[in-house]
Amino acid sequence: MNPTVQISENQQQPNPRTTDFEVIRRDGGLTAWDPAKIERALAKAFLAVHGDAAAENERMHRRVPELAAQVAAAVTRHKAAGAKIHVEEIQDQVELVLMRAEEYKVARAYVLYREARAEERARVDGAADAETGLWLQDELGRRLPMNPAEWRALVRGACAGIEDVDAEAVLKEGLATLYDGATTAEVYQALVFAARAEIERQPRYNLVAARLLRMRLIREVRLFGVSQTARRNAVLDRPFDYGQALVAFVTRGIEVDLLDPRLAQFDLARLGEALVADRDDLFTYLGLQTLYDRYFLQHEDLRGEMPQIFFMRVAMGLALEEVDREAKAIEFYHLLSTFRFMCSTPTLFNSGTRYPQLSSCFLTTIGDDLGRIYDGIRDNALLSKFAGGIGNDWTPVRGMGAHIKGTNGKSLGVVPFLKVANDTAVAVNQGGKRKGAVCAYLEVWHVDIEDFLELRKNTGDDRRRTHDMNTAVWVPDLFLKRLSEEGDWTLFSPDEVPDLHESFGRDFEERYRAAEARADRGEIRVFRRMPAWRLWRKMLTMLFETGHPWITFKDACNARSPQQHVGVIHNSNLCTEITLNTSADEIAVCNLGSVNLVDHLRDGTIDHDRLRETVHTAMRMLDNVIDINHYTVAAARNANLRHRPVGLGIMGFQDALYRLGLPYDSEGAVTFADQSMEAVSYYAFEASAMLAAERGRYPSYEGSLWSRGILPIDSLALLEQERGGFLEVDRTMHLDWAPIRALIERHGMRHSNCLAIAPTATISNICGVSQSIEPTYRHLFVKANMSGDFTVVNPHLVAELAALGLWDETMVADLKYHEGCLEPIERIPQELKRRFATAFEIEVRWLIEAGARRQKWLDQSQSLNLYLDRPSGRMLDEMYRLAWRRGLKTTYYLRSMGATHAEKATVEQATLNAVEVCSIDDPDCDACQ
Repeated sequence: MNPTVQISENQQQPNPRTTDFEVIRRDGGLTAWDPAKIERALAKAFLAVHGDAAAENERMHRRVPELAAQVAAAVTRHKAAGAKIHVEEIQDQVELVLMRAEEYKVARAYVLYREARAEERARVDGAADAETGLWLQDELGRRLPMNPAEWRALVRGACAGIEDVDAEAVLKEGLATLYDGATTAEVYQALVFAARAEIERQPRYNLVAARLLRMRLIREVRLFGVSQTARRNAVLDRPFDYGQALVAFVTRGIEVDLLDPRLAQFDLARLGEALVADRDDLFTYLGLQTLYDRYFLQHEDLRGEMPQIFFMRVAMGLALEEVDREAKAIEFYHLLSTFRFMCSTPTLFNSGTRYPQLSSCFLTTIGDDLGRIYDGIRDNALLSKFAGGIGNDWTPVRGMGAHIKGTNGKSLGVVPFLKVANDTAVAVNQGGKRKGAVCAYLEVWHVDIEDFLELRKNTGDDRRRTHDMNTAVWVPDLFLKRLSEEGDWTLFSPDEVPDLHESFGRDFEERYRAAEARADRGEIRVFRRMPAWRLWRKMLTMLFETGHPWITFKDACNARSPQQHVGVIHNSNLCTEITLNTSADEIAVCNLGSVNLVDHLRDGTIDHDRLRETVHTAMRMLDNVIDINHYTVAAARNANLRHRPVGLGIMGFQDALYRLGLPYDSEGAVTFADQSMEAVSYYAFEASAMLAAERGRYPSYEGSLWSRGILPIDSLALLEQERGGFLEVDRTMHLDWAPIRALIERHGMRHSNCLAIAPTATISNICGVSQSIEPTYRHLFVKANMSGDFTVVNPHLVAELAALGLWDETMVADLKYHEGCLEPIERIPQELKRRFATAFEIEVRWLIEAGARRQKWLDQSQSLNLYLDRPSGRMLDEMYRLAWRRGLKTTYYLRSMGATHAEKATVEQATLNAVEVCSIDDPDCDACQ
């Protein structure tokens, strides 16, 4: 190709925005965007075909600027100012524009020129590879020389624009582990591991590792988008086009039965234009790796989704029944892809697929006959198959020694059936994506309660143990009152006192006393009496030893339930945040999602306009879940459509406190918990009422507390009335609720329940924020979950220490030695230690006080973990009694510090390299999020 050609200076440039973009060269370096270079390249191609005479050709002088303008427009159309454009992307567009303009000979010359240059670079850079001498195998099985220049350019691209990271160090460490014949996937993995190893010293390597993983993912997505036979001709290294990839993903996904065929009915071009590729840089490595391992749809071990395609697939699935599907899909996409709100895990797994089981939690009541017991276990299996977390109410099942009329024998009680339920959860492991997750609930008056408390012990008869299933006790207020009175407690078999299961509050107390009188008269055969404190002590002892059973409060859940007119709440779910009615005919269902609280702070306060917009869109998405959902059990469908409950929660609470400069153990934090939850509930109730105006009230609305003008804050009075006192809760309101009351009175509600705070163990990882309402566990530790082990370092703390000149290798070593806690490190200022106190350094009452302030606004409950460094029986007793007096509906895990800690070892002189592995993020914690 002849390099000599003149371009008239007075010709119009194809794109005057010469300073808005930068071009990434093949060596990873950056150069200024210059559209004139496109004209010169096109002119060279014309000259190569038509010879020097073409320089005088008027047509060529007219044609080249036109085509160059088209190339520049195509390349920059969806790029934000300051975006970086790879040189290969520009050259790809030159080929496309020439082909579309039917300049086939010129296009062929241009392609041949590119291939010749590529071969020349390979000879120069790779000469069997003089630097490494290695050969690689790519995804298509081709054997290629290892070219360090290409990988150097790739790593430099991953580090571009990120301060305080060393591309050469990542490259050196990554390539040092390779061997002859390694696959390109292994090279990417080695580079990712090299970057993530530096995260503990410099958290910005999080972004480097995420970008490298994204680059690897692009190659998989390219292969997914074509058929098996077409893959041998696939080009893996050319620039990635999100819009084209969306079309390829939907087309191929439908072909292989992964996606709902209705997704093809969307205007995919319009949706593709809405995708914002730059949002991929919002991910931390942990977030993107979690999506890669567990969420992206795949076929034949190839992922089909990039992050933005993933969010659009979820959004499309939730917009299937909207009138303007594209507009709503784009609205939903923007909420998800900016991390303002995140749907729960089942929704992310299954939205837009052939089997869209989108609901998070299921609550069932097990009946008291053999057929209904095994129907209940079968329901568990079907619900678990598509990633549902399950809470079973086992209280109706008769106890040990109870009479069996059909056989004239005696029952072995509830425990043997719990063992079967446990093994079913193991066998049906949520579609092979994560462990089956079930929690069994039993009321504390059940005659088998003592055996139930021992289910999680590691000693005793293993046939009476459930090592994989969680347990929780359903505690009525009367039991706590008997404790206070140092009175006795009587245990019954439910077949003789079935009315106790279906009553609560003062009604329960009257029926319970009547049952005790019947037992004293000899009218009840199976019962047992003991001091209430003895059962309470065993409950707390088992809780300390095994982490179970969780303690949940029956009357607080029922007295404040908006739906008490249609039945009794018998249990909660796997994570103790859902409080819905169940019966023989209805399996309660809840549909979850969480607002990223820290993303709704502006200038040190809540941005109400932004929060209102987020909550309204989120509530619409959750409402759509109910109608689109694939129901595996008819009783679940009946309940969900009749009551339409959703559970909008929050995450990033601890991050918000860091942003506001508030210690968790402070009145300021408690007040923020109160005001932030009030704001979320205000807009959630407003959104539900407005959806009711648009789509109609939920069918069981009449007779509910909503219909009687009683909001959750008002229901505190109902609980106090049922208890006869014993309630100490701040009832301050900061917003004007009159407009919401008027709106509900006029339109009703679309949902029986609107709010529930779930653990968000996984979706908070995706968004890169702190979990739910949790305090920071440690500032430096290794998080262990189903995606592997990940070093986690608190970026807020790093920023503070760096500003003080305290973030260095010694500080990293100190944090490791002191297991991620600041208190023993003398050179850290006391104010910083207070603000960055970890979960076990915070007095537990502050967790309860903040929980109580949130609970007053919630129509359901919250997953509230409690932390004690070195618990004692007295501390546990005081803690759970305080939780009851503060009106909490449920509690979750009791977290205590282990007796032993991770070994502190050295691999470098004077460097402590042991980092404790955190098992708090166990699979049970995120079963519904």
